[in-house]
Amino acid sequence: MQLQSLITCPHCGHAAADTMPTDACQFFYECKGCGALLRPKQGDCCVFCSYGSVPCPPIQEAVNGGSGNLSCCASHGPSGT
Repeated sequence: MQLQSLITCPHCGHAAADTMPTDACQFFYECKGCGALLRPKQGDCCVFCSYGSVPCPPIQEAVNGGSGNLSCCASHGPSGT
């Protein structure tokens, strides 16, 4: 499982490597370039699934035959951290 993701701001294009939480979705992310507050795109569970180079750990686990639940927030709930 990959815990590092390169998250890219759709507003300014700034990219930053960040560690994803393993126990919750990250619903908000402040761009380190322009300060925009990113939120998941409609249908995505978290900002890493929307703007990251790697989907969040619960989604990675589901895709790799783990829980089988492709909506990580269904079991963990959104996180503002």
